[in-house]
Amino acid sequence: MNVAIIGAAGRAGSRIQAELLRRGHGVTAIVRDPAKVAATPGLTVKAGDANKGETLVPLLAGHDAVVSAVMFLMSDAETLIGAVKRAGVPRYLVVGGAGSLEVAPGVRLIDTPQFPELYKAEATRGAEFLDRLKAEPDLNWTFLSPSAEFVLGERTGTFRLGGDALLADESGRSWISYEDFAVALADEIEVPKHERKRFTVGY
Repeated sequence: MNVAIIGAAGRAGSRIQAELLRRGHGVTAIVRDPAKVAATPGLTVKAGDANKGETLVPLLAGHDAVVSAVMFLMSDAETLIGAVKRAGVPRYLVVGGAGSLEVAPGVRLIDTPQFPELYKAEATRGAEFLDRLKAEPDLNWTFLSPSAEFVLGERTGTFRLGGDALLADESGRSWISYEDFAVALADEIEVPKHERKRFTVGY
């Protein structure tokens, strides 16, 4: 498959890129500064801005899927969704956030007293992005939320998948590595099981 990644130089994007290349897929890395992405077999690097929809369209056209791995505060849902639709790409996958996951029925993580104020603006924008996708009548989208702690770590290939509820391990810790997040997203690209849905991944 040929997959375009918007924001491929970031922590999540770079690991998704590596995972897809590892599996033999063709990847187009769309980044503001191509110099930040090392030349790799199977990888095409293109200069692009997530906030400039008209210039994104030709960069996305011809791919089997698009992955958005940009921060919500540094992008716009309408711009990204519009660019993917105009480019005619059949699938759109978003690196989501944990804030909109539920810790109890109807209670989101972002609404709990212990949610860090530092991350509230980004989490709020992410929740709004998800709501916008849910209202999208045509696009085939998938929104993958990490667990509460999204950390640098190892690729173990061992994790659990969930729906709208926050996942936690036996000790009560909610976490996932960028590397295993990338495995879960690549799995979804190869064998779609959450079309027009949000799902989550954690240990």
